[in-house]
Amino acid sequence: MIASPKHLPAGLPDAAIRFDNLTLGYDRHPAVHHLHGTIAGGSLLAIVGPNGAGKSTLLKGVAGALSPLNGRIEIARPGRGGARVAYLPQLATLDRTFPISVADVVASGLWHKAGLFRRIGNAENAALEAALAAVGLAGFQQRWIGSLSGGQFQRALFARLMLQDAPIILLDEPLNAVDDRTAADLLEVVKRWHGESRTIVAALHDLQVVRSLFPQTLLLAREAVAWGCTEEVLTPQNLMAARRMSEVFDEHAHECARDAA
Repeated sequence: MIASPKHLPAGLPDAAIRFDNLTLGYDRHPAVHHLHGTIAGGSLLAIVGPNGAGKSTLLKGVAGALSPLNGRIEIARPGRGGARVAYLPQLATLDRTFPISVADVVASGLWHKAGLFRRIGNAENAALEAALAAVGLAGFQQRWIGSLSGGQFQRALFARLMLQDAPIILLDEPLNAVDDRTAADLLEVVKRWHGESRTIVAALHDLQVVRSLFPQTLLLAREAVAWGCTEEVLTPQNLMAARRMSEVFDEHAHECARDAA
C-alpha cells in the first residue's frame, strides 16, 4: 500500500519546510507536481526516486533557485534574523576550472556574516581552519580547486557548509563521485549536523545508506509516492510504483499556468 504523503508521523516538532500543492518545473512543464507535506524542524530526510523523478528540482525550489509554477513553499523563520538555507548542488554541475583556492571556496561560506568584499579576521580564519580540519583537509588552504580529486573537492564544499552555519541544509547527491572513505567521513558530518538539531534534506540514490542513516524518506516520482518512516516507505511495492510512474510520465504534457499568487 502506498503511504499518503499528507499523513506524517505524529509528535514531530514544528515544521521547518511546508509544501502546499507545490508544482515546480521548467518552461512551464512540471517536473514535480501537487506536492503536499511538511518537513519537521530537526528532521533527517532522504529524497529518493528514479532518475528524472524531480529530486534535484525539489531541492532547487527549496533553495530558492527555482520559483514554483503553482502552490507554495513555506520556510519557517525562527527569530528576527530569519531562516537561512545552505544548499549543496550536485558535484558534476560545479565548475572547477576557475582559478580559486580551497580557502577562498570555503571562506565564501562566511559571506552571510562578513559580506562579499569584507576582509575576514582572525576569528573567521580560525573557523575556516577548523572546518577544513573537520573534513580532513587541514593544510589544503592554498591548493587550487582544480588540483583536487572529486572527493577532496566535496570535502571542501562540506567545510563551506559548516561556515554557513545554516539551520536548514540541502544536499543533492552528496556522495556521488567520491570514494568510500570520503563518503563515510561526510556521513559522519551529516550525523553531527543532525545532532545539532539542524534540518537536513538529502537527495540520494544509495538505498542502503538511506536505510542505515535516514529515519524519514520521501519517495518521489514527479509526485509523492510515499513519505514517512524509511522502513515503511522503501518497500518493494512502493519502489515498483515509483518506477512505473516515472516510466509513464509524459514529457510532452500540457504546460502549467504560472500561479499569479
